Amino acid sequence: MKLTSSVHVVGGGRFGFGISGALDCHVYLLNGGDELALIDPGLGMAGDFDRILDNIRADGLDPRRIRKLILTHYHCDHIGAAAEAHKRLDVEVYASALAAPVVRTGDERAVALDVAKRAGFYPADFTLPPCPVDHEVHEGDVIRVGDLALTAYDTPGHCDAHLSFHITGADRAYLLGADLVFWGGRILLQTIHDCRIDAYAQSVFKVEKLAFDALLPGHLQISLSGGKQHIDLAAAAFRRLGVPPNLI
Repeated sequence: MKLTSSVHVVGGGRFGFGISGALDCHVYLLNGGDELALIDPGLGMAGDFDRILDNIRADGLDPRRIRKLILTHYHCDHIGAAAEAHKRLDVEVYASALAAPVVRTGDERAVALDVAKRAGFYPADFTLPPCPVDHEVHEGDVIRVGDLALTAYDTPGHCDAHLSFHITGADRAYLLGADLVFWGGRILLQTIHDCRIDAYAQSVFKVEKLAFDALLPGHLQISLSGGKQHIDLAAAAFRRLGVPPNLI
C-alpha cells in the first residue's frame, strides 16, 4: 500500500493491516527514486515473504531494485525473514552494531525467542535463521536510499540494540520508530531480559528533540501528519516519573 511518494507498507500481520504473515510487523518499503530499501522483513513463516514481494509488485515496484535491507532491532517479528530476504534479493544488510552479532548467529536467547515461545507468542517449532550483516550501524550514521537520508539513533528500552531513524529528503520528515512509541503515546514493555524502563525514557527524550511530521511505528496505527504528538505524550508521562500506557 502506497502511503506517500516515499513510503509503502508492503507487509503486516494481525497488529497491522493483515497483508502478510499474522505475526509480521509493519514491513516498510522506502522509495528513494533510483533505489529501494526494505525495512524489517517480518517473521518469515512459510510463504509470508512471497506475499510481501507480491505486495511490492502490486504497488508497481520491482523488488529487484531493492538494494538495502535495514533492521531496526532483533525481535523475530522484525527479522525472522531477514535470511530469506538476503537470499532472494540483491541487498546489503544493515543492523546496529549491538544487534549484528545476534543476527549473524541467530542467537535465540539474545532475542528472547525462548521466552516468547514459552508465552505462546511464536510457534514452538519456529527457529531464527542466521543472516549476514554487511554494515554495523552506530548512532549518527546516515544511510542513503536514493534521495532519502536515514539518520540512525540508538533507542534502547523496548530492547537493547534498538534503532530509530529520522528520515529526510522526502515530501515530509519521518520518524521510523519501530517499537519505540505507538499511537497515543503508548509503549511496549515486556518481561524480557533487555527491556528497561530507564533506558526507554531516555530514548523517548532523545527523539522528542527531532522535528518530523510522520510517525512510522512497527505496529498499529501510522500517522502521516501530527506524528510528533505521540512522542510528546510518551515523553510527558516519563517526565512525570510515570510510565506511558503499555500495549500489553
